[in-house]
Amino acid sequence: MSGATRVFPTVERLLNAGVVFPNPFSVQIDESVDPGRIAPGVIIHSGCRISGAGTSIGPGSQLGREAPATVEDCQLGHKVELKGGFFSGATFLNGACMGSAAHVRPGTLIEEEAGGAHAVGFKQTIFLSFVTAGSLINFCDALMAGGSSRREHSEIGSSYIHFNFTPHQDKATPSLIGDVPRGVFLDQAPVFLGGQGGLVGPVRIAYGTVIPAGMICRRDVLEERKLFVPPIPEPQMRAFEPGVYRGINRVVVNNLVFIGNLWALRAWYREVRSCTMSSDPFSLACHAGALKRIEEALDERIKRMRELAGKMQYSIEHAREPDPSFRAQQQALMERWPEIEARLKAGPPRAAGTAAREAFIKEWDQVNGPDHLKAVNALSPAARRAGAAWLQEIVDSASILWATT
Repeated sequence: MSGATRVFPTVERLLNAGVVFPNPFSVQIDESVDPGRIAPGVIIHSGCRISGAGTSIGPGSQLGREAPATVEDCQLGHKVELKGGFFSGATFLNGACMGSAAHVRPGTLIEEEAGGAHAVGFKQTIFLSFVTAGSLINFCDALMAGGSSRREHSEIGSSYIHFNFTPHQDKATPSLIGDVPRGVFLDQAPVFLGGQGGLVGPVRIAYGTVIPAGMICRRDVLEERKLFVPPIPEPQMRAFEPGVYRGINRVVVNNLVFIGNLWALRAWYREVRSCTMSSDPFSLACHAGALKRIEEALDERIKRMRELAGKMQYSIEHAREPDPSFRAQQQALMERWPEIEARLKAGPPRAAGTAAREAFIKEWDQVNGPDHLKAVNALSPAARRAGAAWLQEIVDSASILWATT
């Protein structure tokens, strides 16, 4: 078939169903795509390529307005705009937007009215509602929350990097900016990460933190509403042995806290957001896609921790001047990892946060509806506290796994 003389069969069916193609001859839609999962009125511009049985594109969405867009097995809610680039295995909720030259890979979940400008790279990235990334950004292996609206949102300045690969060749480096237990209620102070800067994962950053432009943050910032200016490292030259670690306590704790937040987000989607997803197939596809993204993130984080634990034997054996405390930490991770992994795969205890959950759900059942943001904003302060306490208990049930070693 020549695209110059005929349109793809799926494109032809979608034309007949009301999908808008300014130039249908230049668009490729693979036969794996179910035409019923692309809403009438969706606009697909020249040069776009769409594939994957899991692809779903909701009403009012638009692809490729600035440059061709390749979309593989993605779920788009209502009024999502992907202006150009490559998008694979990602989920975008209502009003999400990505600029041209984006490179969005599997494990990415972008909630309502969140997104990025041009030339942004995401993988294993989760943005809660309203979080915004500027241009020329690489922000993989991170979860970010904060802010209450499009006017007051957490911001990543242009030319920002989340450094997620270490000289020891490991990626146990997920960073948590804000958190899930309070972030889902959309009432926390936004975080500002100034442009031309970076985070060296794994770090945790508290709500309200401001890190000025041009700064590289290598440590946790756990006190809220502070301007944090990272110290400039002292010049030094010392021996470095790839694969020989120093203290790992903070790395392990931050990974477990991150996993706990993923557990909390999964519970939120299963038990709370499921009530506010409208019954239209595009919203349902996004809900299923979001849960899949969270499961992918959990699998990734457990895999990376397993790899880290597997490096401890070499580290212990090859340390030239072993510090007893460092050795003890590494020995504990190596010995305890099978037990910790089994508990991580099993998920949080069923009893985690039960009482607080019941108090929250009692009010949630009265306010929930098809508009999730509106329902969250209708919650009373007491319900928010109860909901946050429930989700925090879930988080704590992960972090305590290292505290008991």
